[in-house]
Amino acid sequence: MDEVTFKSDTVLSDVHLYTPNQRHLMVRLNSMGQPVFLSRFQLVWNQDSRTDSGTQGDDHRAVPTEETPAGTGSTGSPPGSSCSSEGSPTQAGADVTGQEGAGAQLDEDGDLDVVRRPRAPSDPDPVWPLRDKVHPMILTQEEDEVLGDKARESSTHDIIRIEHTMATPLEDVGKQVWRGALLLADYILFQWDLFQGRTVLELGAGTGLASVVAATLAQTVYCTDVGADLLAMCQQNLALNSHLTGSGGSVVKVRELDWRKDELCTDPEAPFSWSEEEISDLYNHTTILLAAEVPVFLPTVFYDDDLTDALFKTLLRLARRLQNACVAILSVEKRLNFTLSHLDVTCEAYDHFRSCLRQLEQLRDGPLRFAVEPVEASFPQHLVYERIRQLELWKIFVEPVR
Repeated sequence: MDEVTFKSDTVLSDVHLYTPNQRHLMVRLNSMGQPVFLSRFQLVWNQDSRTDSGTQGDDHRAVPTEETPAGTGSTGSPPGSSCSSEGSPTQAGADVTGQEGAGAQLDEDGDLDVVRRPRAPSDPDPVWPLRDKVHPMILTQEEDEVLGDKARESSTHDIIRIEHTMATPLEDVGKQVWRGALLLADYILFQWDLFQGRTVLELGAGTGLASVVAATLAQTVYCTDVGADLLAMCQQNLALNSHLTGSGGSVVKVRELDWRKDELCTDPEAPFSWSEEEISDLYNHTTILLAAEVPVFLPTVFYDDDLTDALFKTLLRLARRLQNACVAILSVEKRLNFTLSHLDVTCEAYDHFRSCLRQLEQLRDGPLRFAVEPVEASFPQHLVYERIRQLELWKIFVEPVR
């Protein structure tokens, strides 16, 4: 198979949206017959890379490539940890804004004249791919090994390797990498002391990127989602990064956790089921819960009202069973859409998410109290992606009433 064509009924990850023809290594086909790619996400530890998030409206775009990995400055390890993890060879793509001297082209009526790609080949050697044929270039293993030599010039502890898909049907978008997971990973690296030696539960882990980063600091990480194929991808990504997660003695377990079910699966015949010892450890020691912008049905957890409700019910159910005070850290991207019902740009799903936060904060659930706090996204950026204004982090503190 020489090419992968993105069809109109597929969803393309926002991480790869800007680089549809970037060089990627396709490593295999998953059980659904979807191409699986391997990307390297390189941590940027030099001081110049520690930029603010752009909460005033600045978009942080970078153009890392396989040949020129980001982070050419001095490298190191995250504070308090003997290892670091990160990377981003296929990250948000080329910055096409701010090109000096590129004036807007207007038609005779004064409207913007948009230059479009031709639908049919008129040039035997076209500069751009055709509009109906946009696909990534697939590397052979030998090519990737050559490019990988350059990446290995920096410490392997500065690289996170993630297998993922690039374009999937809606129901499989959890197999892609999304900005919300990168934002959450950045926050974990920033608040490393919060995670040091803790037990962490990630809900809707997707490709497992946030769990990999958490495992460089935490004592135990439960990486959870639903679907055997997706969980197998998580397990593979944890194995690819065992040099990061295992060097500090961390234990990482991939398990199924379905938000629509009240109980955890304990069937020993089922893949990724829980043992009684693991359930006891989960409830007795967990103090941090994570939920990244993991696509389960739509391009983020928080864009399906039913899934949003199920997530908050799961958080409430877990809070009642956990033996310790805990904090849940959620990442979300506010995706704006023009709707015919409002004839305006709105985000009703985001409004529903905020409504759930308010309801949870007002809830008096017996001996538990919930406090909700937004996190200003101005902490240093160690991964290369667009940290746009629509990316948000929220903390939910669960504490016993005194």
